[in-house]
Amino acid sequence: MKKISIFLAAAVVTFSSFKAIENWKVDKGHARLGFSITHLGISDINGSFKNFDATIKSSKPDFSDAQVELTGDVASINTDIEMRDKHLQGEDFFDAAKYPTFNFVSNGIKPAGKNKYKVTGNLTLHGVTKPVTLDLLYRGTTTNPMSQAATSGFQVTGKIKRSDFNLATGFPTAVLSDEVTIKADGEFVK
Repeated sequence: MKKISIFLAAAVVTFSSFKAIENWKVDKGHARLGFSITHLGISDINGSFKNFDATIKSSKPDFSDAQVELTGDVASINTDIEMRDKHLQGEDFFDAAKYPTFNFVSNGIKPAGKNKYKVTGNLTLHGVTKPVTLDLLYRGTTTNPMSQAATSGFQVTGKIKRSDFNLATGFPTAVLSDEVTIKADGEFVK
């Protein structure tokens, strides 16, 4: 009887410390996945990807254990200039026919201040997978008055090098910077 009591006590402690993982899905109507690259060393060219999907899984309300996954459609690149977008989709840049998607899967998260985190993970782009670290800002959770759904806001920023992913290898850094800035903003719904 004593062994059963100890076992039950251990089970209660174990199950009471277990927290359900909550799944959050990007609200595409309230999200943007953007980038910026310097052209000729004198101006920034901005763009975005129109088609992407992202999820966050977390068991903590402050998202300090968040797992992030993002997949995007390379052909949805948009710089507001159709001719440039077609060029970026082609072999000189992203080669969307050969590499139609890009993907980021996180594998770690560390606190970096109040509601700020460093998210590490693997980015697969242009057929190359490399580890990257991005800054994640958790902007809070509220109830959307229209849908009554719990909604959380995030901003992700960071920099990658296009040379790490064999992107636009025919363009020297005097024409296009090697460094590409990423900025994503989005609302996620539980």
